[in-house]
Amino acid sequence: MTGPQIVLVGPMGVGKSTVGALLAERLGTAYRDTDADIVAAQGREIADIFVDEGEPYFREVERDAVRAALAEHEGILALGGGAILDESTRALLASQPVVYLSMDVEEAVKRTGLNVARPLLAVNPRKQWRELMDARRHLYAEVARAVVATDDRTPEEVAQAVLDALELKEA
Repeated sequence: MTGPQIVLVGPMGVGKSTVGALLAERLGTAYRDTDADIVAAQGREIADIFVDEGEPYFREVERDAVRAALAEHEGILALGGGAILDESTRALLASQPVVYLSMDVEEAVKRTGLNVARPLLAVNPRKQWRELMDARRHLYAEVARAVVATDDRTPEEVAQAVLDALELKEA
């Protein structure tokens, strides 16, 4: 098999990094996060890229990072919350084992505090999160083979639900 065993998509704060690391451990494989790839390549935080260069520049960098990770990585891959906005990225994901980790706004508030470190949520976090999700929810669902709700579940429970949804067995 080429490409990742599992690709996790979903909104910021849903737990892609935590669940991705757990899945990698359970499957005896490596974990990779395209946001971390971007930070390493750019030498600065994503919020700083947004401020300094703007969202269109970031989305271009993100598209390239996703393309590279899909080609190179065979473990668990987590994508940034907005990666699915790019049509060519969605096309690349069509053949991948994508799982959409979902949560409602109240869960997002609990998990992230919807804080200012999230560049797209700086002004009215709850309202902006709802608007982001209204714009993105159908795109997450479009690329996903499975949807796993994370509300009121531990990361371990979510990881197990992902494995069950894809019918994968632990290593």
